[in-house]
Amino acid sequence: MARFIFITGGVVSSLGKGLMAASLAALLQARGYRVRIRKFDPYLNVDPGTMSPYQHGEVYVTDDGAETDLDLGHYERFTGVPSRQSDNVTSGRIYQTIIAKERRGDYLGATVQVIPHVTDAIKQFARNAVDDLDFVLCEIGGTVGDIESLPFMEAIRQLKNDLGRGNAIFVHLTLVPYIAAAGELKTKPTQHSVRDLTALGIQPDVLVCRCEQPLPAAERAKIALFCNVRPEAVIPALDAETIYGVPQQYHAEGLDAEVLRAFDIDPDATAPELRRWVDIEDRLANPEGEVTIGVVGKYTGMKDAYKSLHEALVHGGIANRVKVNIRWLDAELFEGPEKDIAPALEPMHAILVPGGFGERGSEGKIASVKFARERNVPYFGICLGMQMACIEGARNTAGIEKASTTEFGPTDEPVVGLITEWMTEEGLQKREEGGDLGGTMRLGAYDATLAGNSHVATIYGDTAISERHRHRYEVNIHYKEALEKGGLVFSGMSPDGQLPEIVERPDHPWFVGVQFHPELKSKPFDPHPLFASFVQAALKQSRLV
Repeated sequence: MARFIFITGGVVSSLGKGLMAASLAALLQARGYRVRIRKFDPYLNVDPGTMSPYQHGEVYVTDDGAETDLDLGHYERFTGVPSRQSDNVTSGRIYQTIIAKERRGDYLGATVQVIPHVTDAIKQFARNAVDDLDFVLCEIGGTVGDIESLPFMEAIRQLKNDLGRGNAIFVHLTLVPYIAAAGELKTKPTQHSVRDLTALGIQPDVLVCRCEQPLPAAERAKIALFCNVRPEAVIPALDAETIYGVPQQYHAEGLDAEVLRAFDIDPDATAPELRRWVDIEDRLANPEGEVTIGVVGKYTGMKDAYKSLHEALVHGGIANRVKVNIRWLDAELFEGPEKDIAPALEPMHAILVPGGFGERGSEGKIASVKFARERNVPYFGICLGMQMACIEGARNTAGIEKASTTEFGPTDEPVVGLITEWMTEEGLQKREEGGDLGGTMRLGAYDATLAGNSHVATIYGDTAISERHRHRYEVNIHYKEALEKGGLVFSGMSPDGQLPEIVERPDHPWFVGVQFHPELKSKPFDPHPLFASFVQAALKQSRLV
């Protein structure tokens, strides 16, 4: 029977519950346990797919096509366990399901209420498909006291009783702020947070205290006394040099040991195998070179909008044992006929244009592609970045001056257009142009076939790949011949040969555009081959300038 670890947060948001959950899961996994992490999001959106990155950061896409919270990216990167649609649920999805049942008459005329109907739906979600697991970690979004999270708090309170003694525990993450004027760490916010939690019927078994200064034994004892936990179960969580050093840091503070003790499991019976984390931290701390990569995007003011991309570039650095300096460049600043982008891009050892939606900044991205092509600077285009590479190639090497995308409005030369149908294992999928934004995209993992003599086939070491997609528009296959005459080769296609997946320029040191999002599958202990190769190309470029 799977054991459950419910993770809550208090005092303020953004303390790092997702990172703590991922690190704890990695430590349990390092001890030989089978783990899975789930996220409960209290907001009323059905999923984050239609939310602005400025509101919620990136949308993380799973193999089975779910648009989920970015924390699921942390979960995958730390454990290597592929997330799935059943690992993320929102209040919106819960209520949508319940209301649909009510309209069908499934409740047989009963009054539909938060208790038991909403809480039962949450508990059913938590317990779904866990028979093959040792531990299920469930992170509750938001902070204790939020109105939106109350049904989830009640549900996990009930669930601990349903599971029985020894099968569920609560871990609470709080803030212990340092007041510089007083020169003291203050434990009162943590005390109040735990008081609010216990008022909901939840007594934490382990407290994780985020703090900027070491937590003295006296303060740990004080927190333990007022919060009704053992002093050893008060775990300090100081800032780390890198997020990939957090698992080792939590292990040193005894987090995984205390969690096991809370389940009456002897932590000394299984020592964690942490060599992979030691190696990763060593590679990050002792690089043998460095590169600077310019990311020309639309949401550069909000780094969480490109969270997986940032981490994948770091992983590329780990693979090559180099430090990757990322320069976030606003594409809008590169727009205009008189704009000289050379001063901003010349210091870059490589240029990357990431995915995105909408016309804003598009001409700046196209100008960046042209710069990279003409100056022989390594270029990596992802999703929209591939489409911009195709439009740039059409305009400047294929003689199609009016090349554009229907995403930005009507055009005489739709080099990129709305995808309305494609093949899947389930058969032909169709979408309508005016359909709901949350249901018109090509989402999840799809296969692609690579040309055997292509650069990307060499990078992957294979000609059959599977990658995750999230897009509404595709490069128009009817322009393939013209683009290839201009030097932009279609080196990866969907198995039916209808959808372009990868383009590259064989006459360029490193020029690759992909329709999918390879950053979603990269991990520190298993860097994605495209990012490893891209950073390697940037390293070669750095030695030329």
